[in-house]
Amino acid sequence: PSLRSSNLSTNTKWIQNGVTVAGRNERGSGLHQLSNTWGLCVDYDQTIYIADSSNYRLVEWKCGATAGQVVAGGNKHGNHPDQLSYPADVIIDIERDSFIISDYDNKRVVRWPRHNGKNGETIISNVGCWGLAMDNDGFFYIVDSNKQEVRRYRMGESQGTLVAGGNGQGNRLDQ
Repeated sequence: PSLRSSNLSTNTKWIQNGVTVAGRNERGSGLHQLSNTWGLCVDYDQTIYIADSSNYRLVEWKCGATAGQVVAGGNKHGNHPDQLSYPADVIIDIERDSFIISDYDNKRVVRWPRHNGKNGETIISNVGCWGLAMDNDGFFYIVDSNKQEVRRYRMGESQGTLVAGGNGQGNRLDQ
């Protein structure tokens, strides 16, 4: 299971004025800044994990903090095990106590230990992964923007099962 999903009641109401909780300054590469953020997830203690795409890193931002902490990547742009290249999304795999990160520009999905992780492990290759999700049964889903499809994977699988799209770009219900 993942921490990505939220259970909201049908009566849920949102405050009209949001509060900035991360990246309170202009765009940049400092730990108090973010640049082209895409995906994020929140864990049980309200810590936010942000795919800080143009800084090639995953940043942990604790509730009330004025700066983040790099927990994956952050070693410049590249494709080595300790690097990310335009991370697009992140989910937390509770069972394995790890992050699953969409490393978009490297066309891979990596698993990265949540605590003291120095390197990521490629678990899916050759995928233009733009988005990730995990269900309660431990399957994870990849949105492949290059192939216009969504695939479902079990940990350890490299091909996955097509669950949506896969028939090219278009506006039909099978695309």
